[in-house]
Parts: sequence; C-alpha cells; structure tokens
Amino acid sequence: MSINWVMLAPASTPPYTPLPSEQTLFTSSPRIALNLSTPAHFPGKQQQPFNLSVPSGLLYLTNRRVIFLPDKSTPQIQSFAAPILNLHDSHVAAPWFGPNVWTALLQPTSGGGIPIPPGGAVEIKFTFKEGGAFDFHTHYERVRERLQQAMEVQRIDGDGAGAAQNRVVVENVNLEDLPVYQEQGDGPLIPPTVQDGGREGGGVGERSRENVPDEAPPGYEEAQMATLTEEVERRAQEGQR
Repeated sequence: MSINWVMLAPASTPPYTPLPSEQTLFTSSPRIALNLSTPAHFPGKQQQPFNLSVPSGLLYLTNRRVIFLPDKSTPQIQSFAAPILNLHDSHVAAPWFGPNVWTALLQPTSGGGIPIPPGGAVEIKFTFKEGGAFDFHTHYERVRERLQQAMEVQRIDGDGAGAAQNRVVVENVNLEDLPVYQEQGDGPLIPPTVQDGGREGGGVGERSRENVPDEAPPGYEEAQMATLTEEVERRAQEGQR
C-alpha cells in the first residue's frame, strides 16, 4: 500500500496507468471519502497517532489493487493504492442515518508513505456518500477469494516464498465471472445479486430466465480447488517414481 505511488494518466479512462496484467473491475460513484488512521482499539500511548482524511474522490477496484484518487490533489496526497491481499477484516456498516461505510484493516509496508504502527495495521474507511458500498464489497470479496485461491495453488506448486509475501501471478487468476463494472446509481442496503449487463429492472419477460443461475452452485469452487490439489499431488508422486 502506498500514498502517491499510482502513475496518473488524467487523459485516459481510468485516469491511471495500470500495472502489467491489471484490469479495472469496479468504478465507484462520486464523492467517496477516505480516512486512514491508527485503530482506536490498538494500544499506542507511546506512538504518534496517524490520521489522513480526504473528503471526496473516486474509488477503483482492479484484479490487483484498491485505488483511490482524490477529486482535488494536495501535496500530502495525490493517490492511494493498496494490494488486495494486504487488506483484512473488511465489512460494511449501514447506519440508520448517514451513508454506508466500508472498513478494513490495512497492513502498511516500509516506504509506502504510511507509518507502521506497533499493532502492524492501520484502519481504512471508505464512505460512500452516493451509494454503492455493498456493490463494491461484493466485487472486492470475489476478487480477494480468487487471489487467495491462486496463492494457495502457488504454495502447492512449490512457490512458498511468493505466496508468503502475498505475491500472486495475476495471469493465473480466474476472472471469468468478474465483469468490468461501473456504478450507475444509489446502492441498496442489502448485497445485490450479480446480473447480466443487459438485465436492468424487472419484468414479465425476464421471469422465464430466472431458472438460469447467475452464479456457480454451492461448493463448486471448493470442488475445483480440491480437484486441482489432487492433480498436483498426483503429478508430484509420478515425478518421484
């Protein structure tokens, strides 16, 4: 994770230069607020509290990073980015009054512009003033699950060093059911179901398509991972003969 390390490209869409094999999967609604701070529940009487807030910007989710670009750059922050696997314990808070807030713990790294507290993590919050928090969280969780699966495969294949450092070969990550997404309106208060881009709203004509599932059946991904693990172990045993 880093502050001011995103290569900006204002004339392009999205307005940054992607990393190799990086795809933008989600673009937020406008007016996303960012807050980075030392968690209040972590003991730190002897540490200097850290706090950084940006009132408004755009949030992007790629197959590698979470990227935030403020509407108005300042000398302190022109961009923020964090590898997905460096974010933990994410959730959405939906208060009775006020916008929804997505919160997670972030593991800073040396040289990223964020001091590393004794607890090893800072708290990150994105406030969705115009909706979309649950849409973002749904996409984020799916991408993170794919990255974790790919990292586990690397461990099985013997690349334990890369997996231990959260380095994933992005080309090996399956993103077939993670289409590029653009937020169109206010987000609902419950996680939405994944729909085709051409299915907007409800209607009698769409009911005949309800029998076609939008997602894989329960346990499908676990079965895929188990099959892959068995195949890797079988090949390893054959290579030892």
